[in-house]
Amino acid sequence: MTGLRFLAVALLAAGALLDAQPDATEEILKQAISLHQAGDIQGAIAGYQKYLASRPDSFMALSNLGAAFARTARYEDAIAQYRHALKLQPGNSQVELNLALAYYKTGRKELAAVEAEKVNRAAPDQLQPALLLADCWLAMGKDKKVVELMTPFSARRPDDLAITYLLGTALVRDNQVERGQVVIGRILRNGDSAESHLLLGTTKLNARDFPAALADLQKAAELNPNLPDVYSFLGLAQLSSGDPAGAAESFRKELASNPQDYMSNLQLGILMKQEEKFDQAGVYLHRALEMRPGDVGARFQLAGVDLAAGKTEAARRELEAIVKEVPAYIEAHVTLATVYYRLKLKENGDRERATVQKLNREVQAKQQRGINVK
Repeated sequence: MTGLRFLAVALLAAGALLDAQPDATEEILKQAISLHQAGDIQGAIAGYQKYLASRPDSFMALSNLGAAFARTARYEDAIAQYRHALKLQPGNSQVELNLALAYYKTGRKELAAVEAEKVNRAAPDQLQPALLLADCWLAMGKDKKVVELMTPFSARRPDDLAITYLLGTALVRDNQVERGQVVIGRILRNGDSAESHLLLGTTKLNARDFPAALADLQKAAELNPNLPDVYSFLGLAQLSSGDPAGAAESFRKELASNPQDYMSNLQLGILMKQEEKFDQAGVYLHRALEMRPGDVGARFQLAGVDLAAGKTEAARRELEAIVKEVPAYIEAHVTLATVYYRLKLKENGDRERATVQKLNREVQAKQQRGINVK
């Protein structure tokens, strides 16, 4: 998220403890900390590892080694050290936050959210863990939770652009148009920015004003091509404007900087399925499902890939599970009817067709009454 700079937690203080134990082994740790503070990260890593060979359950050394690994982008190694440290001191908020940051850096935002939420519960007024948690939830599509989390911070710090961006984006995606426009206005006051055009473009996309959305999102990408989500939403606008080739290019640009973007993986999977490139489609769709486990949209598309690849029974099992979870999912009922007919289960297929007709009549009735049907 632009404007957010999540910093690793400072080294744990150690002077008094080390002065009290001036033996050779403790001197190794003391030297490692000195190297760390002086910026010699590789030297510090070697020192911490040497110390831990003799003191494998030193919370301080494990925590600091994790921070050193994170400084050199060795996030998996950092995660291992932080997890070990938390076994020794469960609930240590400093290390929980560092663990959340390491998960975030590796794209595992669900795990990052779990750790960040622990810190947020312990210190609900601290901004850094709240921003991290909101950023993770936004990526996971939990827009209402982002709004709930960021609203109090926005009231206290109305000029903080990081808070404003997260809250405004969540409001727009949650179709809270009036509130969203108020928040977006704060960003617009800061001039012609990529963030403002992204929010405006997203708002117009939700309102189905595709030409206007496309113009704003193209401007956002021009101003800051590294802005998270910009190519993802530009791709959606291009799809809605009848440009699937341009959309595919935009989704790939998003994934080049953010391989874990849910929407780009999902939409590229759908496009690859339409082009009958089923192996590629499966890769993208499975990745989308990793970002949002249990997501019905990704599962439906994967069932379609299975059906196209001749894995009819696998498609049947998934589609039956989907319509059980979401009985009003018309497209899933349509595809399930096709599956039943291919399996020579005519009675089941006829039942699904009847369900589709019933659901379509309900949709038409709601439209006639003026109810917005998504």
